Amino acid sequence: MEQKSKKKLNVIDVIAVLIILAALVFVGSKLINRGGMAGEEAQTLHVTYVAKAEGVDKSLYENCLEHLPSPLMASGEILNGQIESVKQEPYYTLDENGNWVEDPYHVNLYFTASIDVPDAAVQTTKVGDQEVRVGKTDYVLKSEYIEFSNITIVDVQWGE
Repeated sequence: MEQKSKKKLNVIDVIAVLIILAALVFVGSKLINRGGMAGEEAQTLHVTYVAKAEGVDKSLYENCLEHLPSPLMASGEILNGQIESVKQEPYYTLDENGNWVEDPYHVNLYFTASIDVPDAAVQTTKVGDQEVRVGKTDYVLKSEYIEFSNITIVDVQWGE
């Protein structure tokens, strides 16, 4: 007597296969939607911000002026934004009597930069890997010819 082996699919096997297929379809649709539609242009938002470099050598102002406007950089890559302008203001220090006096060798520099960033439902403005928000004190402003670290973002404007 020869025994015939027949595999039967039971209800649990069918449900497991359907769940696996549904999961694959879900993951596939998320991956496809992440890249956007072919030919679709990504929506961007124009951001202009001001960064303050405090107490820097006075000669740096003239050096910066020579290289402006200058494309923004991050992680060795040129970004789609630029440092547009710089202005200087006096830097004050305390003298030996505890009075505020203008430092003749140092100034505060205010850099205005702009960039187009991806427009998202939750707005997180990033320039390279750095977040841009008012009050951020460890920002690094960098271009091909200019670099300042530990500067403070003092203003951010979204839109034109």
